[in-house]
Amino acid sequence: MDRDIKFLETMSVDDFKSQYKVDKIEVKHNDRTGKFFIVFGGETGACSQKIGTGRLTDPVISEVCATDTGEKFFMLHQRGEGTKTVAVL
Repeated sequence: MDRDIKFLETMSVDDFKSQYKVDKIEVKHNDRTGKFFIVFGGETGACSQKIGTGRLTDPVISEVCATDTGEKFFMLHQRGEGTKTVAVL
């Protein structure tokens, strides 16, 4: 299921770990659903579909909000994912 989300804040993995006082962020796979997710300090978050492709070269974590429900959660994704370049100056 794809969701429409609004990005609230994006930070590097190191900045996220420092701000939320966690030593590590684990990326886990749910064999039943086929989806990946993150675990950090007893909390969980979502992962971009790129996690499963191995194409995550510049990871960041964003706090996002689902536009349909208002639910807020953290998501690990590729920097710039979900954006479109409209000009290069």
